[in-house]
Amino acid sequence: MNTASPAPHQPRLPLARLAFRPFFLLASLFSVLAMVVWFAFWHGDILLRPHGGLMWWHQHEMIFGFGVAVVVGFLLTAVQNWTGRPSLSGAPLLGLVALWLAARLLLAFPMGLPAWLLASVDLAFLPLAALVMARLVVAVKLWRNLMFVPVLLLLATANLAMHLGVAQGKLALIREGAYLAVLLIAVLMVLLGGRVIPFFTSRKLGRPQPAPIPLLEKLTLGSVLAVVLLQLVVLLGVAVPGVLRATVMLVAAAASLIRLGRWEGHLTLREPLLWGLHLSYAFVSVGLAMWAMALLGAFRVELAVHALAIGGIGAMMLAMMARVSLGHTGRAIRTLPGIGVGLALLFGGALLRSTVLAMFPQVTHWTYNLSILFWCIAYLIFLFHYSVPLLSARVDGKEG
Repeated sequence: MNTASPAPHQPRLPLARLAFRPFFLLASLFSVLAMVVWFAFWHGDILLRPHGGLMWWHQHEMIFGFGVAVVVGFLLTAVQNWTGRPSLSGAPLLGLVALWLAARLLLAFPMGLPAWLLASVDLAFLPLAALVMARLVVAVKLWRNLMFVPVLLLLATANLAMHLGVAQGKLALIREGAYLAVLLIAVLMVLLGGRVIPFFTSRKLGRPQPAPIPLLEKLTLGSVLAVVLLQLVVLLGVAVPGVLRATVMLVAAAASLIRLGRWEGHLTLREPLLWGLHLSYAFVSVGLAMWAMALLGAFRVELAVHALAIGGIGAMMLAMMARVSLGHTGRAIRTLPGIGVGLALLFGGALLRSTVLAMFPQVTHWTYNLSILFWCIAYLIFLFHYSVPLLSARVDGKEG
């Protein structure tokens, strides 16, 4: 039994000690609830009458309710390690969480409030998170990590576009804003994945970490950033040839896949937390390649978006949250029962919602149902194992 008293200068409430605790817990729970609502909608039951309608709400909330909460939870936790300075905790952290939660509630139950008020509450979250991160990074002049701040601000821009699209009745603005947000989160997966996946793999295997190839690193990061910039240009109303965007996406997909191949993922088949990271990174390439094909007319873009969003982003977030939630609560990092099943279900859901649906569009109803159920089961497994650690003090009595 751990009888150590709480470390000095940290909140007594464990949930308020670091950003990963409330955001990982609430984002996972929210994603399951949102998927249950979406499942009911496809079966003809209207459980909500949210702002923007259920189609808009599903797109927006899976990105800016679930995805962005995980991103902010991870970054505001990691920035403490990067800078050596205390990150957001206590009342300020709970205030940021309350803002995120207020936006979720108001968008789900608008209660006749004006659209500008709903949008203002929702839009305030990302700039505040970016400000917290920027202050810590600038204080120690750690310029390498300042790049995450403009990504958060561009995510806020994509969020604004989705709100403006609802207010102005412009479906294209909603669609392109959502696409920009998904691609921005994919960029974060590439940036952070490139740091942690080879490092975690080399530590587990007891082998030297492969030295990066500078040209390959520049090509990978440069091409994924070019994909985002082209999408931003499209969002601003400038016509960009589909062939150009498809070419850049294919380059990004190929470079990322070559980069992944150097990290020895084939040696991690007995460790789900590792092969989950490798396979989710591979799905970033799959999603980008499918997106390029969709731009050339092979199938609908939304199929590629779901390959990227479920198999790439959703699975990598699950694997990363599972690892971070153990390490940062002082527990041994190991794969808990069912986590491998949860990851496999997410990859299966991604294939159903993208490649299977592209080949067999007549099974749309079944692919939708199964992919929703797979997501819910995967994240319920996470909640089953990790709710108590996230709500409890570190077992080693340290801060965090």
